[in-house]
Amino acid sequence: ARTRNAWSDRPVSKDTIKQLYELTKFGPTGANATPARFVFVTSQAGKDRLIPLLGEGNQAKTRQAPVAVIIGFDVNFHETLSELFPHAPGAKDWFPTREGRRENAHKNSTLQAGYLISAARALGLDVGPMTGFDFNAVQKEFFPEGDIEVNMIINLGYGTDENLFARSPRLPFERAAQIV
Repeated sequence: ARTRNAWSDRPVSKDTIKQLYELTKFGPTGANATPARFVFVTSQAGKDRLIPLLGEGNQAKTRQAPVAVIIGFDVNFHETLSELFPHAPGAKDWFPTREGRRENAHKNSTLQAGYLISAARALGLDVGPMTGFDFNAVQKEFFPEGDIEVNMIINLGYGTDENLFARSPRLPFERAAQIV
């Protein structure tokens, strides 16, 4: 599993995208909030809107990728808790402030992005997550309502080895973890 920077021209079908969401949606989040909102950009028109908002180093690989997934988070996720967390009727009241909801939604949508990456790999897709873009511009372009903020973008498809970096080192257990 590696971050891909180049993509084959093999398309990702709508059925595969829907299957990807179906796998992703079952990953656990706090209070089953599931605040992530996904925009699967597959069309040339969609990419024409997205690519100018990306950092220069992310434009070509996103243009080449069959799918770019914009992952946002709904700051007003608490409005769906009566449906998604029905065994706690007062759960909506656990999130009284916008700033508290925003923090919770950001953390949980990041979890959901991880689930999407794992699900994509389980389906045989490669991924290229990115945060090098103008967050405010992407939000205005794809989530203009204002209650959904942008977390990250993940390119999806069938990767090639072109521009594939050597695997970078990882910290050993002793430096990154402990058992208490």
